[in-house]
Amino acid sequence: MAKKANKIDLESHEKMAKECFNKTWDFLDKTDRSEDEDNEMVHTAHASRYHWGVLVNNGKGTPVNLQRGEWQIAHVYTVINRLEPALHHAKICLRLTEKHDIGEFDLAFAYEGMARAMALAKDEDGFEKYFMLAKEAGEKIKEKGDKDYFLEELEKGLWFGMK
Repeated sequence: MAKKANKIDLESHEKMAKECFNKTWDFLDKTDRSEDEDNEMVHTAHASRYHWGVLVNNGKGTPVNLQRGEWQIAHVYTVINRLEPALHHAKICLRLTEKHDIGEFDLAFAYEGMARAMALAKDEDGFEKYFMLAKEAGEKIKEKGDKDYFLEELEKGLWFGMK
């Protein structure tokens, strides 16, 4: 049985989910974030995921929204070198991806998230496993623009000396 939203209407939850998701990307794109901005980035990523959860629990939104929210949280924690929550949320992202049979683009990013968390953990075997799975999944993305974007993202960013 779906939990019903109270006090805040669903349109407001959707607006806040999107705004927080985009604000998190603004922080991620910034190269000279302060510690306060890193903390706010963590909060906006979690807030976005929370609001998507309310929407999904009320029949608006999809498991992809939850999966992408978990990926973003894992990515944020990886970027700020916080291993335990990075790995925790990367695992949730992958579980959601598998449970809901979310394929192609999102599957590739779920593996990428795990690979980055494993790299942060200095787990060479885990890194190699998930990096190769990410690359293989990325090659199977049908939409050329999405495929090119993913493969470019896979090659850049933080790999903590694993690549």
